[in-house]
Amino acid sequence: MTKPAEAGVRTGDKVSSETHTMEELLEIQRAAFVRDGIPDAKTRIDRINRLQALLLDNSDEICEALDADFGTRPRELSIAADVAGCMIDLTHQRRSVEKWMKETNVAKLQGLLGYKQRLRHDPLGVVGIMGPWNFPLQLTVVPAGSAFAAGNRVLMRPSSVTARTTEVIAKHAPDYFSIEELAIITPKHGGGSDFAKLKVDHMFFTGSPEVGASVAAEAGKNLVPVTLELGGKNPAIVDPDASVADAAKFLADARMVNGGQVCLCPDYVFVPESKVGEFTDKVIERWTENFPTILPNRQYTSTINEKNYERIVGLIDDAVELGATKRQVVPAGEQLPDAEARKIPPTLLTGVKAGMKIEEDEVFGPVLTVYPYRDLGEAIDKINSAGHPLTLYWYGKDNANLARVADNTRSGSISGNDFALHLLSHGLPFGGVGRSGMGNYHGHFGFETFSHARAVTVSTMPISFAELMSAPFTPRDVKLTDSQMSMFRRFLKGSIRKNAKR
Repeated sequence: MTKPAEAGVRTGDKVSSETHTMEELLEIQRAAFVRDGIPDAKTRIDRINRLQALLLDNSDEICEALDADFGTRPRELSIAADVAGCMIDLTHQRRSVEKWMKETNVAKLQGLLGYKQRLRHDPLGVVGIMGPWNFPLQLTVVPAGSAFAAGNRVLMRPSSVTARTTEVIAKHAPDYFSIEELAIITPKHGGGSDFAKLKVDHMFFTGSPEVGASVAAEAGKNLVPVTLELGGKNPAIVDPDASVADAAKFLADARMVNGGQVCLCPDYVFVPESKVGEFTDKVIERWTENFPTILPNRQYTSTINEKNYERIVGLIDDAVELGATKRQVVPAGEQLPDAEARKIPPTLLTGVKAGMKIEEDEVFGPVLTVYPYRDLGEAIDKINSAGHPLTLYWYGKDNANLARVADNTRSGSISGNDFALHLLSHGLPFGGVGRSGMGNYHGHFGFETFSHARAVTVSTMPISFAELMSAPFTPRDVKLTDSQMSMFRRFLKGSIRKNAKR
């Protein structure tokens, strides 16, 4: 990895983003984009290289900042998610950008008829990226890499909740980038709502549906296109023929990633009615094994702040008060939940019903709700009664039951037998649908999100469409139009007959 001075890229005087307002930074980047034109593959690759170096060179300081922001967050998780976790997609972007940015000939044979058409993949200009607090670097750096691959400049706003982590990135970014290329927006520049008002060329947001709606509304006032990567209550279904013990182990682990503070964590699970008791026992057994201690355990991720701690505890208490049954893993000698450490014990809820707040709210914490089902249709109906989730978990074989679930539900993705595997694949899109988001990224999908597919047509035909479509219309034009209508009617009748024979 190389820093800009070593890579031969002009970076100015290592100016901090905080010496300018957000609006000034936008104008600086836009002017640079116009001045320099569309960057070549070498420039794009170099920018992605430096983005990787920014994380890798400062990984220890990043992990310390993340631990301080959360209260406790294991270094292994921070490395895996917010440093190493970015490298797979960034490396793929870097290796593929030269191929992706080439013009595409759409129909070569038409050139023989005097009509050529091709497709350019042009950058949009300046991209604004707003990140969340749960993975403050992965969910800003990876889309930034896609934006660089597509040839854009980037204004990046990590979450103000993880302020120490943002400070680390803002401090070191000028060592790798000119503010003309990448500018880090901090709380000193203003709030997220201020950032959403910027007249960038594309706004990319990851966070809650409620805030996402506000971002989309502000961007819409300026006709700025948006990509929204949102959350949601992700359901899981255990197939009747699946191993309950294995399903419980998987879902217990998946629920506790980052203390349950992941937009892809399973929120609630459907288990065959006759196996609910075994399933809940196995989940509690797995959590007890994984967390022999919690309060002094540096590997047990704290809830990010007091507000979220109180919200999650409130959801549990409300459910219990209205008749739900609570099972928690509380190690001997510990008093949990603990407000000072912001640690909530792994919690399993059964008997949850309509009217309980946890039925509606995304938990985003260490709580798993279990529902019994007799027929798969019950689970499908329950899932469809809520907003479309970001992902739907399935535990069992790739069988007719899974096909039934896929055909009769909507979600951003389906994850079978493991946690968020599609995150690791640059061949699959990452994104939601409906309430869980719009648009997607990762791999080539990210490049397309931050590019404009620009059509180019060149005609050398002796006949002009402009002449054919403007007055005066001659008998020849009438004959041509009637011939077209007759042809289309024949095609339609043929299609109807063909379809009827199937």
